[in-house]
Amino acid sequence: MKHQNFMLKVVDAKKADIRKALKDAGIEVRSLTEVYSEDIEGEEKEKDDAGKTDKG
Repeated sequence: MKHQNFMLKVVDAKKADIRKALKDAGIEVRSLTEVYSEDIEGEEKEKDDAGKTDKG
């Protein structure tokens, strides 16, 4: 067995949600640490617009 470290970048996720998703996938998480967080102005609008389809 070997220990591995990964960096994961997410949008609007909580540590508990990430841990649960990995556990559900059969991945054992030894530790989970938030390294950096920032609020991006205008990002929410872009995300909402991306889900809309142009119906002409």
